[in-house]
Amino acid sequence: MTTLQTRPLTLQDFHHDLSPVPPERPDGISLIAHLLQQQQELSAVEIFSREHQTDNRPAQARYYEKLLPATPPAAGQQYAFEVDLDRCSGCKACVTACHSLNGLDQNETWRDVGLLVGGTEFNPVMQHVTAACHHCVEPACMSACPVDAYEKNAETGIVKHLDDQCFGCQYCTLACPYNVPKYHQEKGIVRKCDMCSNRLSKGEAPACVQACPHEAIAIRVVSIQRVIEDSEANNFLPAAPDPSLTLPTTTYKTSRQFPRNMLPADYYSISPAHPHWPLILMLVLTQLSVGAFTIGFILDTTVGADLAAFFRPLHATSALILGLLALAASTCHLGRPLYAFRGILGWRHSWLSREIVLFGLFACLAVLYAVACWIDSQPSSTALPMARFVRPYLPILGGLVSSVGLSGVFCSVMIYVFTQRDLWNLEQTLIRFTLTTALLGTTTTLLSCLLMQWFVDVNIATGMLLGIGRSLVPLVIAFNLAKLLFDLALLRHRLSSRMTSLKRSALLVCGPLLPVAWARLCLGLLGGLALPVVLLHLLKKDGSVLAEPLIASTICLIWFGCLGAELFERYLFFAAVSSPRMPGGVRS
Repeated sequence: MTTLQTRPLTLQDFHHDLSPVPPERPDGISLIAHLLQQQQELSAVEIFSREHQTDNRPAQARYYEKLLPATPPAAGQQYAFEVDLDRCSGCKACVTACHSLNGLDQNETWRDVGLLVGGTEFNPVMQHVTAACHHCVEPACMSACPVDAYEKNAETGIVKHLDDQCFGCQYCTLACPYNVPKYHQEKGIVRKCDMCSNRLSKGEAPACVQACPHEAIAIRVVSIQRVIEDSEANNFLPAAPDPSLTLPTTTYKTSRQFPRNMLPADYYSISPAHPHWPLILMLVLTQLSVGAFTIGFILDTTVGADLAAFFRPLHATSALILGLLALAASTCHLGRPLYAFRGILGWRHSWLSREIVLFGLFACLAVLYAVACWIDSQPSSTALPMARFVRPYLPILGGLVSSVGLSGVFCSVMIYVFTQRDLWNLEQTLIRFTLTTALLGTTTTLLSCLLMQWFVDVNIATGMLLGIGRSLVPLVIAFNLAKLLFDLALLRHRLSSRMTSLKRSALLVCGPLLPVAWARLCLGLLGGLALPVVLLHLLKKDGSVLAEPLIASTICLIWFGCLGAELFERYLFFAAVSSPRMPGGVRS
């Protein structure tokens, strides 16, 4: 457009315009043409009016425009859901809209509607609560993910899940205290709400915001510092998980004062959690393998060099096989096991990634140690040339295997401590996993002594068992009794007057999980107490005790009994945990 030079009008200009032929301006445009050209340039108000007349905005924008922020988040701010509890009627239009727009399966939901109840019989109070992902300031799902399948947008604060990156370990479903990520069995991945970020970037409201007939859901811009300050007051929702865990940004507002006894409708409902059988096998067998290597490493310094040379290869090989079986079982837990190699990507922030790295290193070192033990066990006449090179490094390699394995067990502990569940706190989980490692490592060492009679020599095996068996059997009894008493201590929480998470776990053990608890107790008493006492009595005899079938069968029954008891105990570890969650509906 040509830039015009303007000046004040004079009488001479009007005189020229009234003349038959208007004079030309210096730029060749007459005054009348200039004024006509100015009329074609619309003001801001006129442009806004024309936009509404031509209806260039998104469909139905006039209905939800006030439910969206006027400006995008600035530094130190992010998008967040705002729920007006006074407007929410529990119609679940938001659930339906989210389900339809995102193409979810029949039983899959990214937004749920719960119920709070309270008051008195004369003045009852009921409040519906709609909840989806809270797009936390410190999302636990993102910190826990071993494959970095979560990202938090630096500008909007929206936490998105990258479906292509996910390999279906489901750890985020345990780490999130609000039960937001949902596992899709057929796809083998986890999915969640992303605040309809694609629609939001185009100025359209998320499906739940647009569908709510009462305008109970809105998108607002919140200050991150304000979210942190508000979490100190813990005024999120009655009986909801502590907001200080992840700093959720969702705001629930109401003009009413809730009664003091306002609780979720499902507050007193209990139901067993998913047991995760592949994880049960992986945890028990890895701790067995690490315990066996550790007990074997300790025995190397207490028995003679000749006995150790015969014992080490068989014991290391059996512990290695059980350890590799545990790692193979862990892949069965993945929804997409072919992508298991991605599990090391999050080692900087995820305890699960650290566990994968350490147990992978443990397996490699264990293979080297087992091979070195077999090389060292060859007779001098047939020994390989490298035997002299290997022998001095065996203690060092054995110590590395035990150290790395114990570090992996500690990472296993921290995986569950990170979820902030009372039954999985640091003290209880560390004691539980340590006793399992010690108990199964000791019983596996006894089993290795028994196997020596078939792979080495009966007399050597007898000497080995008489040398260390009388010391190991009392340890089996001690470790097993400590584990049983520790597990039974949970039941004292049944006497609590408040419905704590540990009381829920105790009620589950004494209720729906009672058959499993009885099986765990009976196997523990049989394999870890009664049979070891019998074995201890039999070992007092001299001679080739392993020739007696009773000795061999007793050792086998001890091993299988203790292993079965620990498998049932680990089943209770998963199934009896009380999961934090948002207010839910009435459960049948």
